[in-house]
Amino acid sequence: MPTEEAEAPVTAFMLVKTTPEWLAMSVQERANAFTTQVVPAIEAKTTGVRSRFYDTEFYSARVTDVWVWEADDHHAYQLLIDALRETPFWDRYFEVVDLLVGTENGYARNYGLDPLATITT
Repeated sequence: MPTEEAEAPVTAFMLVKTTPEWLAMSVQERANAFTTQVVPAIEAKTTGVRSRFYDTEFYSARVTDVWVWEADDHHAYQLLIDALRETPFWDRYFEVVDLLVGTENGYARNYGLDPLATITT
């Protein structure tokens, strides 16, 4: 295993719950709010982040959505969170219930192993 290795990408599972203010908006108003208030702040503050969005309100009363954020490194992730906190996303449109942050197969990277828990069929 090389002694100098690039930092592993950071993955954050952001568990959120919609607020009454968000739900009071029409679908088009929500889309506009996200594209005009949230996305520009992220783009202005950081690079090297990607996201995927999952609806969970069908199966969970605790959270309504899960955002999976991938960042190239911890600094990009920190900038992302700073950017989100400066928008209505954070605590106005969504309550951030929990953040689960990790690196994929970190144990394998640390011990020079092939990933054991990643299964493809």
